[in-house]
Amino acid sequence: MDDLITRWRLILGQDLNALGEVSLNEQQSLMDATLAALYDDTEGNGNNGSKRSAGLGSSSPNLAKWLTDVRSFFPPDVVSVIQSDAIERKGLTKLLFEPETLKNVKPDISMVGTLMALKGQIPAKSKNTARELVKEVVDEIMKRMEQDLRRAVTGALNKKAHTPIANFSSTDWKRTIQRNLKNYDTATKRLIPEKFYFFERTQRQKNWTVILDIDQSGSMCDSIIYSSVMGSIFASMPALDTHVVVFDTEVTDLTEVCREDPVDMLFGVQLGGGTDINKSVAYCQTLIENPRKTMFILISDLYEGGVRAGLLRRLNEMHQEGVKVLVLLALSDSGRPDYDEKLGKEISKLGIACFACTPDRLPELVENALKGNDLKKFESASRTDKEI
Repeated sequence: MDDLITRWRLILGQDLNALGEVSLNEQQSLMDATLAALYDDTEGNGNNGSKRSAGLGSSSPNLAKWLTDVRSFFPPDVVSVIQSDAIERKGLTKLLFEPETLKNVKPDISMVGTLMALKGQIPAKSKNTARELVKEVVDEIMKRMEQDLRRAVTGALNKKAHTPIANFSSTDWKRTIQRNLKNYDTATKRLIPEKFYFFERTQRQKNWTVILDIDQSGSMCDSIIYSSVMGSIFASMPALDTHVVVFDTEVTDLTEVCREDPVDMLFGVQLGGGTDINKSVAYCQTLIENPRKTMFILISDLYEGGVRAGLLRRLNEMHQEGVKVLVLLALSDSGRPDYDEKLGKEISKLGIACFACTPDRLPELVENALKGNDLKKFESASRTDKEI
């Protein structure tokens, strides 16, 4: 009987006095909030709206996460109905089904997350427009990250050798500025270099292996987008043998897709579902040939549904073998990430840097990792009012 009452409570919401106070466990409360966001009236249409709902406006950055929560709680046939209701009830129909309207939308990273989450609902006539929106955001991120990331890798792998061959992406800015300080023009307040210094271009053989292991959880949406661009940049560099892996309870290697087009990779990501980090790390271990020339970056909020002890053991094995192991709790411009703090502390105790990182700080992080510097300083700098 209690189970039946709970089911009715979830169906009808909080505003039902006849059932009285019905106690829900943690999972049921999350399911209740997910349903409330869609079916409770928050628009002031004359019904008694529940206070529990935050709404699902198309501009909400939580929309992508909500869509993936739906997939976590309900079977596929129910998910299809709920997503259709979301499109209909929350004003997303015009946005997703009309290319003309979609063209007028200012694309941002939240919009990309929404399109990724709703990719199965987007009709054929709108798919090209949706893809162009995603590409516009990806291109902006690429412009923001590419030059500094390339310079960081080049500087780390060729920190002493110079060449007279001009190559802007390999400019040794520190040496160029130092050697040209005498040419500072006080009238124009500009430095006018007489000579530029360039690092030698990286050798054709692969010097390092870089493995990106990316959590597909809905809450990691921003991080997935930035990580796909990072993977694409790394994959284009001759000195790096790059692997891009994504996971939920299954593991998918998207290296080739990411190398060709990060936009295709994003549409290949399946947001939501369970999380088995241990399983994914086990796969990534098979990609390691020379541990001391390998950088492994796990991007995850660490809400592990797999074997936690196995995950810690594998991370420690890699770390002890000489792999440069990083755990990024988030790769985004947003605030402090939500993550499993207990598991984060356990990983940190292994001597592995575990912290959130903004895209702007990523080049410095990568350069220090490739140079073999201690990365714990990044962990300390990322702390705010909470300890990792």
